[in-house]
Amino acid sequence: MGFTKIIENFFRKFLPSPFTIAVLLTVLALFLGFMFTSDGSVAHRIGTLLSYWENGIWNNGLLVFAYQMMLILVLGHVLVLSKPMERVILWITQWGKNTSTAAVLVATSTMMVSFFNWGLGLIFGAILARKMGEYAQAHQIPVNYPLIGASGYVGLMVWHGGISGSAPLKVAEAGHIQELMKGVKGTYLNTPLPDFIATSQTILSSWNLGLFTLVLVTIGLLVYLLGKKTASSSFYLKTYSFNTKEKNKVSGAERLDYSKGLAIFFGLLLFAAFLVQYIVPLRQLNITPNMLNFFMLASAIVLHGNFKRFLEAVQAAIGDTAGILIQFPLYFGIMGIITGSGMIYTISDFSVSISNATTLPIFTFFSAGLVNIFVPSGGGQWAIQGPLVLKSALELGVPLPKAIMALAYGDQITNMLQPFWALPLLGITKLKAKEILPYTLIFMVVGGLIFLLGLLIF
Repeated sequence: MGFTKIIENFFRKFLPSPFTIAVLLTVLALFLGFMFTSDGSVAHRIGTLLSYWENGIWNNGLLVFAYQMMLILVLGHVLVLSKPMERVILWITQWGKNTSTAAVLVATSTMMVSFFNWGLGLIFGAILARKMGEYAQAHQIPVNYPLIGASGYVGLMVWHGGISGSAPLKVAEAGHIQELMKGVKGTYLNTPLPDFIATSQTILSSWNLGLFTLVLVTIGLLVYLLGKKTASSSFYLKTYSFNTKEKNKVSGAERLDYSKGLAIFFGLLLFAAFLVQYIVPLRQLNITPNMLNFFMLASAIVLHGNFKRFLEAVQAAIGDTAGILIQFPLYFGIMGIITGSGMIYTISDFSVSISNATTLPIFTFFSAGLVNIFVPSGGGQWAIQGPLVLKSALELGVPLPKAIMALAYGDQITNMLQPFWALPLLGITKLKAKEILPYTLIFMVVGGLIFLLGLLIF
């Protein structure tokens, strides 16, 4: 437990807020970019760098990407606040008769939900862990509540390899790879860039689904054994409210806001448009961010039953995106600097010089895990690291799907170390970071070994 205290103190003392980190990384990128550009006067070099920065910040294609990622988080959160999801959570809760079964139920169900949507899984896991604690408290069942809380966070260890993963979803979009590699391709690449990489080659590939299943079973068994070996904890929880109270009387046009029929009709209309637009890529197992968000929007409206509850859930969910949303332009600006200044070639050449086709995915895995500690946003990380990974993979002949998933695995695994994404869970469960870190670190080691093994075998 002393080791986890050291880690917690390190994050508290030496890592500022994620936004401040993004600002510091921007300053560092500007400084390094200045060192890499030698043409012209000092004033000219500074002006050129600032131009690269501005172009990156307001890159239209990447701004669309940022909005897509925000919708994935918001709509996932909105879904979990619906009444049907509340009933599912309460149904699962009743089976948590001791620490082991409660932890297994929370961990496995959270990972499965997070594989579909990381925003949904993050809040689902937090509320489910909280409700497990409330159930144990009400029925006087001794449980290790921190272990149950940590189990509700484990979905963030599998999200980037899932259906809402930023990198594999974006490369499935026609034209995204070319947009991301603008200014990088040409004489530096011997292989032409693909227009897109279907999710059937990444997320829905047999090897990725196999690794996810192995992680699901292994972590489930691990938390079961930990539940058997760890002592129960003392805690007190008030009943968590899903905030789904109905207004007793409505009149006039306000009735439309509370109309179940109108909400269902509009939701079904969205589903119809979804099928018309996406039936072909669905058959090809090629999922894109727009497709996922369209499906979740229709589902959220139908599950909430009226526009009023839907919009209240949106308002509750959107606060969690504020800090992430404002960081995206900064990361895009960094990408503009490292691409325009030529730093990307130096970094990529270094990666190639110390790697081969076998070790590059391993190197990518570890570097992505390290970057995630400082850039705790899969989308922001893809914007910065994606061009480096793609260029190195093309030069060494590493299959692009494997290189992309190596980045995804490395990014997601250190979420178990980086407490940034745990903040919503800690707020809901009323636990402290130091209480869940001992367990999430174990999850990180075990999951990391599985992903590394997968990168070596497949």
